[in-house]
Amino acid sequence: MSSVVVVGTQWGDEGKGKIVDLLTRYADYIVRFQGGNNAGHTLVVEGRQYIFHIIPSGILYEGKTCMIGNGVIIDPSVLLKELDTLQEKGLSVTPDRLMISEKAHLIMPYHTCIDKAREASLGDGRKIGTTGRGIGPCYMDKVGRVGIKIGDLRERGLFQDKLQAALEEKNFLLTKKYTCEPLSFAPILEEFQEFAERLLPFVDNVSVALDAARKKGNNILFEGAQGTQLDIDHGTYPFVTSSNTIAGNACTGAGFGPAHIDSVIGILKAYTTRVGEGPFPTELFDTVGDELQKKGGEFGATTGRKRRCGWLDGVVASDAVRLNGLTGLAITKLDVLSGQSRLNVATGYELAGKHFSTMPASINQAAAIRPVYETMAGWQEEIGGIRDFHDLPVQAREYIKRIEDLTGVRADIISVGPDREETLLLHNPFDK
Repeated sequence: MSSVVVVGTQWGDEGKGKIVDLLTRYADYIVRFQGGNNAGHTLVVEGRQYIFHIIPSGILYEGKTCMIGNGVIIDPSVLLKELDTLQEKGLSVTPDRLMISEKAHLIMPYHTCIDKAREASLGDGRKIGTTGRGIGPCYMDKVGRVGIKIGDLRERGLFQDKLQAALEEKNFLLTKKYTCEPLSFAPILEEFQEFAERLLPFVDNVSVALDAARKKGNNILFEGAQGTQLDIDHGTYPFVTSSNTIAGNACTGAGFGPAHIDSVIGILKAYTTRVGEGPFPTELFDTVGDELQKKGGEFGATTGRKRRCGWLDGVVASDAVRLNGLTGLAITKLDVLSGQSRLNVATGYELAGKHFSTMPASINQAAAIRPVYETMAGWQEEIGGIRDFHDLPVQAREYIKRIEDLTGVRADIISVGPDREETLLLHNPFDK
């Protein structure tokens, strides 16, 4: 039995969905443990694209059990849309294939209204870059102990009482602070009763089920969302998400003991991207940045927003190693760098004569620092058809070796294209 955690090492969009899909073939259970539908995992299987926002990426494999942990927050309408889309594509998802933690919190209509109104009220330079999906307000209610869990749908009276109390507070905020129209109780109640009929068959105790799976010797794969620099505690605050994105949250977000985690794989894009606002030390504003954006298809899977592109940031990668306890790397989108005559890698930062080897905690410093670059030779060959590491151009292999040296972590997986088959599995994390 092995338990493997997959996390993003940068600002999200590293290609976690594809790597989770690859590793799913060796797993029995695939568990999403944090975030909500503000994250999108894109997979390409036999030329067909799938985008998942809530359902674990492993759902494309028959005979696997997928789970949504208590650390995930769920928009029922989005989840049901994903289930219906899979059904239309010929993949029926039944309760024996998908389990939802009874402790997972629900994104309510007032959460999305407040999220959008709050962002719109912020002036230039103060916007967070939220997706407007209600993620932040839902997590705020969870921490404030006034949230609504999906398990509450089992008890009509309890749900009604919680909804009524929430609407009194949220409507006051919407109307008095943001001058928005109030929300009505009856339509929301009716809508969520319909959600309950479809979703409650999937709801159970994920923690208990995972413990039983572990004791039976099953392989478990934990799927994170977003990236390390978006962690609410350790990222570029306040330009972060509202949950802990690092590997430690796999345990709290699924109810799984930390002593049972065997390895942590960090997904590292061969260059760096970021969606929305916030510091980005290696961001490019030239033709190279445009080329990476175009060739890499860098548009957010959730919002469609254009991703900012830059050179690989070794500081960000090293921070991820420390914060997640990475045991291996999965380097993605290496093929996008083909055609570049030279490649820059940030090995540190500088500001006012001071050297930084980690991302500064001060957001002002993080915005002002300048990267210290090391330049390496690029390669011209397209590498999408390569299936053996030793067939990669020597410059590509040297680039990977430099990443390993900078981080102190070996590359277990190399992605040379978007399709499932365009992946080099050098070391299987499920092999102890």
